[in-house]
Amino acid sequence: MMYLRVIFLVLICVLQAINIASAETSQPLYPVAGKPLAADFTLKDSDGKVHQLKQYRGRVVIINFWATWCPPCRFELPSMERAYEQLKKDDVEILAINVGEDADTIFTFTADYPVTFPLLMDLDSSVINDYPAMGLPTTYVIDTEGRVIYRAIGTREWDDDTLLNQIKALIK
Repeated sequence: MMYLRVIFLVLICVLQAINIASAETSQPLYPVAGKPLAADFTLKDSDGKVHQLKQYRGRVVIINFWATWCPPCRFELPSMERAYEQLKKDDVEILAINVGEDADTIFTFTADYPVTFPLLMDLDSSVINDYPAMGLPTTYVIDTEGRVIYRAIGTREWDDDTLLNQIKALIK
């Protein structure tokens, strides 16, 4: 069953790669019905540091599910880094959760795609299974109370003013 999920995620990622060239320049974040509490998790980053979602309560958190083999994920990481540089002064955190790959793979990848926000490892896909991700990349925006407010399926230009304004509106 897990292999079917991986195949499905790969297929969605390929379809997203095909659509990158025709994507709008500004793609909004979409509200999540009911604003459910975000599923807590504990994951290590690629440097071995442990992160728990609950340690970020009181801050806006952007959770991005990605993989090194995913072209749309690679496409959006530079803009996510630029957004992080703008948002971190406002106490917004980005947690990029790699699905199924190890620290060595991520380390090699970051030589070409350097980022300063945490790259967490969901080695057994347990965390992505707690979130209704339909492909990679899938991103969730969590408000200061720990509720899932927005979702984005597919790539975005994260430093776009429309997206930044949606995120900044959640800061209290």
